[in-house]
Amino acid sequence: MQRTINNKTVLALSIAAMFASTAQAQDSSATEGGTATVVVTGTRVANRSALDTAAAVDIISADTLKNTGTTEMNQALSVALPSLNFPRPSLTDGTDTIRPATLRGMAPDQTLVLVNSKRRHSSALVNLNGSVGRGSAAVDMNTIPTAIVKNIEVLRDGAAAQYGSDAIAGVINLRLRTDRSGGEGSVTYGARITEYDLWNDVPPSGGTWSGPASRERTDGQSTTVSAWKGLPLGESGYLTIAAEYKDQAKTERGGYDMRQQYPKLANGAFDPRENTINRFNAWYGDPEMQQTTLFANAGNDLGNGMKAYGWASYQKREARSAGYFRPAQDARNIQAIYPDGFLPIIAPTVDDFSMTGGLTWSLGSWDIDTSLGYGKNKMRFEIQNTLNRSIGPSSKTEFDAGGFSYDQLVFNLTGVRTLDVAGLSSPLNIAVGTEVRREGYELFAGEPDSYRYGGQVLANGTPAAPGAQVFPGFRPANEIDTHRTAAGAFVDLEANITPQLLASVAVRAEHYSDFGNSLAGKLAGRYDFSKIFALRGSVQNGFRAPSPQQQNFTSTSTNFINGVPFEITTFKPTDPVAVALGAQPLDAEKSVNVSLGGVLRFDRISLTVDAYRIKIRDRIVLSENLTQANVRNYIASQGFVGVGGGRFFINGVNTTTDGVDIVMNWPVNAGAAGRFDTTLAANFNSTEVTKTPVTAQLAALTPAPVLFDRANIIAIEEGQPKNKFSANVNWKLGQFGATFRATRYGKTMTPGTTAAFDFPLAARTIVDLEGRYALTPKLTLALGADNLFDQYPETLPPALNTTGNTPFSNYSPFGRSGRFVYARANYAF
Repeated sequence: MQRTINNKTVLALSIAAMFASTAQAQDSSATEGGTATVVVTGTRVANRSALDTAAAVDIISADTLKNTGTTEMNQALSVALPSLNFPRPSLTDGTDTIRPATLRGMAPDQTLVLVNSKRRHSSALVNLNGSVGRGSAAVDMNTIPTAIVKNIEVLRDGAAAQYGSDAIAGVINLRLRTDRSGGEGSVTYGARITEYDLWNDVPPSGGTWSGPASRERTDGQSTTVSAWKGLPLGESGYLTIAAEYKDQAKTERGGYDMRQQYPKLANGAFDPRENTINRFNAWYGDPEMQQTTLFANAGNDLGNGMKAYGWASYQKREARSAGYFRPAQDARNIQAIYPDGFLPIIAPTVDDFSMTGGLTWSLGSWDIDTSLGYGKNKMRFEIQNTLNRSIGPSSKTEFDAGGFSYDQLVFNLTGVRTLDVAGLSSPLNIAVGTEVRREGYELFAGEPDSYRYGGQVLANGTPAAPGAQVFPGFRPANEIDTHRTAAGAFVDLEANITPQLLASVAVRAEHYSDFGNSLAGKLAGRYDFSKIFALRGSVQNGFRAPSPQQQNFTSTSTNFINGVPFEITTFKPTDPVAVALGAQPLDAEKSVNVSLGGVLRFDRISLTVDAYRIKIRDRIVLSENLTQANVRNYIASQGFVGVGGGRFFINGVNTTTDGVDIVMNWPVNAGAAGRFDTTLAANFNSTEVTKTPVTAQLAALTPAPVLFDRANIIAIEEGQPKNKFSANVNWKLGQFGATFRATRYGKTMTPGTTAAFDFPLAARTIVDLEGRYALTPKLTLALGADNLFDQYPETLPPALNTTGNTPFSNYSPFGRSGRFVYARANYAF
């Protein structure tokens, strides 16, 4: 259904929407009655339960989030949902600090994140390095504290026709607490207590220093203090506030550095310091982090059927992670500054703010909801323990490298009503609405010493590279401050055609000021053969608009090639150099989603099986680094002197994803043995890249550069687990409680430069265990361990870990930090 539309279509739907409203998450309270939990995501019909919808919806309760060893939202969701993965890469610059999650094997930015059914702003960071999600700019869900969340609804189905851009893989809707009283405080302390192997086979050859075979570590100490409190506003209003402070020490999973560290002595002998230096010189693991978060959610009855609601949040995150270690003899080092070499540190500061307010009221038969929301994410980089080699011994060792910000202003006017229609078995639920969005992106430069060339040359006469080592600062030429607008409108209809047959249809039109128009539609249905068995399915097309980050991110570094300086740039797609290489303004990604599933209910046991196919064309990807000699020559022939190539975002990758989700819930009251709530789940997922981008300009060169090479194809096809199984059992008996969780991650592949260097990662099962005891009715103590049996992915072979510094792959779906042992105290107010 994707086709060109005109502005009159959008305007007409927008005018129609002035008389309508969406189902409001603020007033739709979840009903905990076995499996009959009411949902608001994926349907705009009031009082629809999770097992009665036409699409798969998972519900993650506040207790599920609480009874884990982590306070990271992404990590808590990854162990609760089989189709959601949260890899934790390292040595990936800003991605170490803002790590994205993925749903159904899609890119992180192909899942829409809502808070109380309103669109959440994304992070300013676009992931550029070789990790899962390369090229995406996603919502940072770790800016939302688990303490403020009542439950989370995850729609595992495309929903662009209902919610707009980004909802290709599905929708995650975080519903906030609406308490007028009560509260809870929590203190969690834990640490990594672990041992890991350093070598897959034998240490790399070439050095004379033999390292140990394994290493014991106790690190990653983490303290989290959080609390929420419900307060009354008037006779019926509420104000729920939450605060969280987190102090996390780093984890270090580097290997034994087998390289020669110092220049040889004049007589040709090794420097004696080679035998005494600490060769565990890397920082390969989780970042060091201090994080403070505040969140408030409020609502009140204004009388005459009108209600006001709103929420606001703020988070400040200060993090530190590392680049690659530079030995003392490294040409990039200045021994007068760092006689033993140096480990450069990337230290981002992230400020995240959001505020949303709205009103609901009745207008005749319509329930009206209007809201205005604003969110901003800003990331500034400080580079520490480093130097600008081109400046020489007078170089600073800390630099302000600049940064970027993204902000979003969203206006919604929506509404819902029911209408009795002859021939239908239920009233027709009509929802229409409009959304107007303004998005801004700013990139600001660092201080001059963070990027400038100071004129120094190396011992071999080659000019030294300019800029701060590991992360050269953004230059004034990179600066940008831009915005775009988008306006959309939708119509959503749902009704029972017969008592057994539920049908829904949705159409959404959107206009973007930068790339044009989009039209998306969805048809979904469900047939209940009996109270025990139902079939459900949907077919739809969708889209994801190119993000302002993808359209406007740019950075430049100077590389010397045979003594000649060349500017290597991440170009905007509209930059004249990128256009000369064949780049075009980015267009929306288009998708077609088909799903078919079944629902089985036996007393209190429920089983859902949902198969899906997601075909995406014109996926937006970041190209390879195009720095070959023939590329440089071609650029020069087009009149761009001194440009050494670079990379840019481009449409053109087509993929097909097939998968199946299986979820079974089985609550059992075993009398004297207690209550057992069991969830068994599985996801099977396979993605195939069916097309890669080419441009006529580059195809004409000999040899023709590849825009999207095999390593990036493998990352899409095999960089995430082919399957994932989970078993979760919660037990409660009187004052005692426990949670047992086992998650089996299927095999993945670490892509190499050639097939000979591809490295498969075998399946691993991670077991988590927590025990709880209610010391008093208000005070509960818990002890637990995540990754109880201290599982790690295989260590990389010497050919892929030539320095010894990086023994594990960034494509491990469960990270590589080992066992986490923790204690927690919860006190109810």
